[in-house]
Parts: sequence; C-alpha cells; structure tokens
Amino acid sequence: MKAKQDLSSQYSAKSIEVLDGLEAVRMRPAMYIGSTGISGLHHLIFEVVDNSIDEAMAGFCTRIQVVIHFDSSVTIEDDGRGIPVEMHETEKKPAAEVVMTTLHAGGKFNNSVYKVSGGLHGVGVSVVNALSERLEMEIKRDGAVYFQKYKTGQPVSKFKRLGKSSRHGTKITFWPDEEIFEETEFKYEIIAKRLKQLAFLNPGVKITLADERQEDKNDIFCYKGGIADYIRSIVGEREKINKKPIYLKDSIEDLEVEVCFQYINSYNENIYSFVNNIHTVEGGTHLTGFKGALTRTINSFAKANDLIKKDFKDTFSGEDVREGLNAVISVKCKNPQFEGQTKAKLGNSEIKGLVESFVNEKLTDYFEENVSVARAIVNKAYFAAKARLASRKAKELVRKTSLLESTSLPGKLADCQSKDPAESEIFIVEGDSAGGSAKQGRDRRYQAILPLRGKILNVHRTSIAKMLENNEIKTLISALGVGISKENFDIEKLRYHKVIIMTDADVDGSHIRTLLMTFFFKHMRELIERGHVYLAQPPLFMVRYRKNKYYLKNEKEFEKFLFDRIKSDVVLKTSRDEYEKGDLIRYLRYIYRKKELIRKIVRRGIPEELILSLIELVTDEDTFRDQKRTEQVAGRLRELSCCVSADIDFDEEHSLYGILLEYDFEGIKRTININWDYLTGPLFAQVNEFHEKLRKFPPPPYRVIFKEEETVVQDGNELVDMIINKIKSNLKIQRYKGLGEMNPDQLWETTLDKDSRSLLQVDINDVATSEMLFDTLMGSESQKRKDFILKNALYVKNLDI
Repeated sequence: MKAKQDLSSQYSAKSIEVLDGLEAVRMRPAMYIGSTGISGLHHLIFEVVDNSIDEAMAGFCTRIQVVIHFDSSVTIEDDGRGIPVEMHETEKKPAAEVVMTTLHAGGKFNNSVYKVSGGLHGVGVSVVNALSERLEMEIKRDGAVYFQKYKTGQPVSKFKRLGKSSRHGTKITFWPDEEIFEETEFKYEIIAKRLKQLAFLNPGVKITLADERQEDKNDIFCYKGGIADYIRSIVGEREKINKKPIYLKDSIEDLEVEVCFQYINSYNENIYSFVNNIHTVEGGTHLTGFKGALTRTINSFAKANDLIKKDFKDTFSGEDVREGLNAVISVKCKNPQFEGQTKAKLGNSEIKGLVESFVNEKLTDYFEENVSVARAIVNKAYFAAKARLASRKAKELVRKTSLLESTSLPGKLADCQSKDPAESEIFIVEGDSAGGSAKQGRDRRYQAILPLRGKILNVHRTSIAKMLENNEIKTLISALGVGISKENFDIEKLRYHKVIIMTDADVDGSHIRTLLMTFFFKHMRELIERGHVYLAQPPLFMVRYRKNKYYLKNEKEFEKFLFDRIKSDVVLKTSRDEYEKGDLIRYLRYIYRKKELIRKIVRRGIPEELILSLIELVTDEDTFRDQKRTEQVAGRLRELSCCVSADIDFDEEHSLYGILLEYDFEGIKRTININWDYLTGPLFAQVNEFHEKLRKFPPPPYRVIFKEEETVVQDGNELVDMIINKIKSNLKIQRYKGLGEMNPDQLWETTLDKDSRSLLQVDINDVATSEMLFDTLMGSESQKRKDFILKNALYVKNLDI
C-alpha cells in the first residue's frame, strides 16, 4: 500500500471528463450489467465497490464497508478522497452530480489520477444510479460533508453542504429498482465471495460486510499475505503435493504480474484470473499465457533433469500438468481491453507473450532451487498422463458415437420425436412410477423422459472403471450422448439442450437430486457451465376458485392471487363514498405491507408503540434542524411506556439535532440515536413511505360488502385481516409437497408445459467452494459431514422426519 498523498492531489473537478449522456441504460440494462437477473443485481454492488478499490490501488483508501440493510438496500462507504465536489467547468454543475448522472464521466480516462484502474468505461456508478429506485450520496471532503438524493438516475434534491467533518470518503446507499430486476433480494454469499477476493488481491485493505437482515451476520476481510493467502484459503485442509504455495511476481514494462499456485491430490483444476482486480471469469490472454508457460516449463524441466520415468515416452498435455492445480493469476496494466462491459475476458494480445515469458523464466528458476518440489509436480503430471492413457479405452465405450451408432438408445428412455437438440429436452425422473406419469403428461414431440431406478452411484468417491459398471450411469451417459471427461466429452453432440432433473420434494428426492448433481459436476461440468442443466420447480399451491383452478409457484404469487380476488369480490365503502377497485387494492396493499414492515422492525428489538410514534411525529427534515421542535418530539417520546430517557444531541457533520433514546424492550434496556438519517434510512424508509401514502385515503369506519353481507370495521389492520380471511374461506387451497401428488394432466400444466412451468437453472458460483462442499457432503470422510451438520443444524428450514 502506498503512502497517502495530499487528498486533493491531481484529483479535482478538472479530472472529471464527460464523454456522453446517461441514455438508454434503463431501457437496455443488460448491455451495462450483463443481465437483470441475480448476477446483474449483485453487479450493482461490485461497480460501486470497484470504485473504492481503485482508490485503494491509488494509495488513498484503506477501509471499505458494505452493509446489506433491512429492506435489501445496500450502503458502500470508503475512506478514499471522496468524489470531487467543485463545479464542473463544462457541465456547470457539481462534479459529483456529473459523475452520478452522466454516462462515461469519470477520472479514469487518463493516467494522471489513476495509474491502474478496473473501471475504465466511466459507466459504473452512473449505471447503478440509473437502475436504482432511489440512491443517496454522501461525500466527506475538504473539511465538509456534502449530500444529494436521486431517483431512477435523476437528482431529486440539490447538491448541498451539510456540515463540517475532518474525515474523507464516499458513501453510496441505493435501492435496486423492482421494475428493472427480476428479484431484488441480495445473496450474502455472493457478495462475501467477491469482497473476500478483493481483500486477497489488495493486501492490507480492510473490507467489512454486514447483513442487517440476519443477526450476527458479518465478516471482516483483510489479508496481508495477498494471493498466497488466497491459495491457502482455496486449498484448505486438502492433501497437498507441494507443501507451500509457489509465488511469482514481477513488473514487466507497464505490466505487473502476480502468480501463485499449489497442487493438491485432486483431478480438477481451479484457476482464478484477475485484471486490475476485475475477475475475468472467461479468462483471456493473461490466462492463456500462464497455461502455455506452465505446460512448456514443466515438460522442459522434466526432460532436462531426467525426471520422467522410462516407461513414459510421450509429453505431458496441458490437462496433465493442470490436474489438481489451484492457481491465482493477477495482472495490473494501464489500458486493459476487455470484451464487453462486464469485463469477463481480457483481449490485449501483447499480454499473452509477456506473461508466458515471465512464468517460464521465474518458474524455471524456482524449480532449479526447489528440485524436490519440481519432482513432486512432475510425478503428479506423470500419473495424470498415465491415467489419461489407461482410461481412454474405458471412456471410449460410453462415447455417444459408439453407443448410438452401433446399437440404440437405452430401452427405458422415452425419446422425443424432434432431432433438433435446441428444441429438445430430457426429464430425468425419479423411478418408473413417476416416469409413467411424466410419459403420459409430456409433449412427445420435443420432451424425452428418462426414469432412473433408485439412487444412482455416488461418483465422487468412485473410480471411472467402477462408475461405468453402473447401469443407471451408463444409461444416463448414453441418453445424453456427449461422453465423459475432457478427452471424450463433446458438447456439440448433446442431444437435448435442456437437461431437467425432476424429483420429489422429500428427503429421497433431494438425495437423488444431489447424486445427479455430483455426477454432472464431476464428469459433465461443461453442461452446467453452459446453462444446460435445470431443476424442475413444481408449484407450491393449487387453488380452486369457483370452477377454475390456479397453480401458484410461491407465497408471493399466492398473495397476489388473494388481492386479485379482493378486487373482484369485495366492495369497500366509507362514510363519504365507495372505493374504486384500483384504490381499494392499493389501500389494502399499503396497510398489509406497512403492517409486515412494522412486524419485522419489532423483531429487531423496537417496540411497536415507538415505531408508530416516530412515523407520526417526524414528517420532514426541518423537525431536526430546529432545537425546539426536536425537544417537542423528545418530550412526546418520554411519555411512552417503553421510554427510559430521551436526550438531545447535535450532529456537527450534518448540522442536525438528534435524540439519544433509551427504551425498554422485553425487559432489556436498549439505546438508539434517532435523527433524520435514521428515519429515512433502510429501517424506516418504506414504513414512512406507506404511512404517507395512507394519509391520502379516507379514515375509518369502513363498510365491507362481501357476498351481499355487510360488515363495519373501525381499524385498517383489522380490515385487511378480515377481508383476507373471507377470501380464503371462499377458496379450496392445496399445498403440494412434491410431484407424486399430481396426475399426468397436473404434471403437464405445472411442470412440463413450457408456457406455464418454472425451471431453476443450475449455475456454479464458485468452483473451489463447490468442490469443497461436494468433498464434505459426498466424500469418504464422515467427520466432515458431521461437522457440517452440527454447524448448520440451526438453519434448517424444511425438515422431513
């Protein structure tokens, strides 16, 4: 980490260059963040964090905090220089506002501000702003605090100075837009994985992650050992071939290269490549250079030093030398050329040669100084090559070509009529009974059914030869037609582009699903990586209403269905007039959601009477600008039965008063600092929003007419509960446990029909973590499974006993 320089050095409003306006981001978000699914959602966080990391690489940031809030908003805060706040010369508005609202505006288009940077396109934080329902920016810089609010990319408040501060940095809080993203629920594990990577790649930077949605869910990532610590983390306690990671580093021209790797007693390779801290998941020229150099160096050194056994006359292939390899390669360069905005692959042609010569030279020197390590690695490659040659004949027996051309498809496979893999799909079904129902319910034009008898072999701890003796495994390999292992695997010969695992939702079904996933992960991983493997997702509810039936996949759809019935079956009147149908649904939804939010806040240790008082007493920011008005609020809070004390304090940074409140909750004394930031922050923001919306509706009493029966209700919460219960009484609700409860027609309607079904696509988020998980759950060491069960027992949601 470089020594900190003057915070304003070479980074001011003049550093912000404008290339284009913020156009079409909301119309085509996938162009900028890859997708509107779960990966695109998390990409928003990583875009903001990458800006903080760029500050760290420039030597100005040592701490980054990420907080997932109660309402699934996220705050990212760093102690960098802070975005410049002066007026921009050409845009005639504050530079920070230019950065937030203008595409291709930033300080990374020249090398005077950031010598090395991951965010080169200037679209990161502006795209996050454009795709957020709301965003709040706070900057501490030059002894002051600045603040601005945005909505869907546009400012809704003036950029203003709040108060004084001796600190520095940038704080961004954003709420992803539900109209843009398929889901807005952040996954802690995905965020933790990326932040942990960044901490490994930037030794000494402290990155903290906290999740307010779960108690005691937080992590601190800080690693002085850099990528060597990363390798140790990946390898864990598995058996090592070279006891210490091999670490190589050098600077070549404007390129800084770091490589660290270690071999373990495993068949798989795990290589993580990075460019300027960006994870290049599809590799690129730096990875190609590393792989080529590794193969060439190991072969050359082995031959030159007579390390290869006499019975081996061939040379090691790339797969041989990478079997059991765990590696991290990180390069930092001035002008990386990525393929696509999401930066998945590096394209700089010159980097391949530079990395290749670097690894060849440094690794040769290392081997000469550590011959015993070189001999162990060569032996590993030797046995990999011997196994490859010895198993070639066995693998050939199950290749698609030999099975399909010499004989026929498996007898138990009910194949489809179509010969076009792109439109064909195969359902792997649990047992002959379920297979019979699926065969009757399917569309035989493009849907094939493969019933498997019982539980297939656990291939994680089985040799290939023994695996190929298993009839169910051979049937599966034959049906798919792609062969197994890298040597014989041919993805172009896949007979079905959708491979769908369809099992019951009980313990046995879960076990069979896990065994199948183990097989695909170990022997047909490319099927998963290319998105061909799916899990069937039958609906959770079947609801009969009048003469119709409806399949609902989850609780959210069930809630929507109930409110739709309210709209058609309920009449609501006040003393003045009758509610319009649209207004009725909005009103009831606001009450319902406000009630649910308050219930969740109460679970976080805040009494309901305190919550209701706060949202009623404080309506605007001016309440906390005036000491007298703040004292009035504190006085009202002191009257609450839960209140112990309420004292006034002053926040110099934001020039606002606040209330330090001590209260009693279930016999425990707690303290919170109530200010405008707290009441408009993640915990209270939505409650206040619904509260304000409800003010526009007429007050009770309400007259509810359902089936010509009229009821008078005096309270909004009581109104919602009563109406929902009345609607439910008019429905026949069936909650499914699994596919076994459905006949062929229902199976078609819910799980087979392309127009109405729901499938879950299988993806690999982290290869190393996945391997360790399979090793724990499916490996031969029972103690690992026992430890896993003890660690996770309290988090079980669905227990079948």
